[in-house]
Amino acid sequence: MWTKGTINGYDFQIKHFEEGSEFGINEGRISKLWISKDHKALANYDRGWDVRPTDKGAKAVYAHLLKKYN
Repeated sequence: MWTKGTINGYDFQIKHFEEGSEFGINEGRISKLWISKDHKALANYDRGWDVRPTDKGAKAVYAHLLKKYN
């Protein structure tokens, strides 16, 4: 299932499943994640990290998404 939205001005898209997977973040349910602001990718996970979140706001969005969907 794909979920997308905006949190505090940060856009996100995630692909998540009902059960965890070896391909998910921390072997969890999120297998793909993308966070951006002003069309700049601040985090990208596609069965592995391409871009880890380093921006304070992106880290907060990432933490929220992990808690809710992973």
